Amino acid sequence: MTFLRSLAFNVLFYLNLALRLIVLAPIFVFVSEARGWRIVKAWARSSLWLLDKVAGTRSLLTGQEHLPAGGVIVAAKHQSYWDVLVLVPELDRPTFILKKELMAVPLFGWFARHMGMIPIDRSKRAGVLQAMTGAAHRAVEEGRQIVIFPEGTRTEPGAEATYRQGVFRLYEALNLPVVPVALNSGLYWPRRSLLRRPGTVRAEFLPAIAPGLGRAEFLDALRNAIESRTAELVAEAVVRDGYGEEAAKRTAARRRVDTPAA
Repeated sequence: MTFLRSLAFNVLFYLNLALRLIVLAPIFVFVSEARGWRIVKAWARSSLWLLDKVAGTRSLLTGQEHLPAGGVIVAAKHQSYWDVLVLVPELDRPTFILKKELMAVPLFGWFARHMGMIPIDRSKRAGVLQAMTGAAHRAVEEGRQIVIFPEGTRTEPGAEATYRQGVFRLYEALNLPVVPVALNSGLYWPRRSLLRRPGTVRAEFLPAIAPGLGRAEFLDALRNAIESRTAELVAEAVVRDGYGEEAAKRTAARRRVDTPAA
């Protein structure tokens, strides 16, 4: 039953996306930015509605009280495509840092460029971070929020996390608070899988990290906040929905190794 519901959801999800891209492309350039964001957010909400009603996967995002007014960097754990869907409706005018390859996707890349997303060419080193921070500066001046996935790619639940330097460069250059986001979406929407498991997938905004920390101190604070709460959300999913037992075991084993003896 889970496979059939997942298959039905995937068909409807991509059909919904394709139809919106095709139908809206001719008129999108003529609408205001505010109307454009309403269109994008409506698509994200409709996708989450389909996930709930067809696959039986409910979405819960909490911790909104930790989002400050004005400019902010949102640094989120990244386990699945769901992470984008749940963040888009919650933020006013988000600017996502995304890999350049996505800009080549027909229509999607055009929409992403039109909505001011910032592409990063991960195959190049020279000038990439400078270009990213420059584009982020302009986005913040326009009153937008910056969204970055510090690991740079999706990771499986329980896998050891490697945080890249880009998030610190943004934090340092923009002098803005960073709001971490923990989640357990990979248990319900696994990467490279058609399965969409029923239950309640969760994400949570965590207390903001204030500007002014050094590189090592900032990355440690960010990583500890995200990974600790993510581990708790995974453990809760084991109890509530029966998913993530192996991920929870891998995280617990890694913590035992990392914790020094008394």
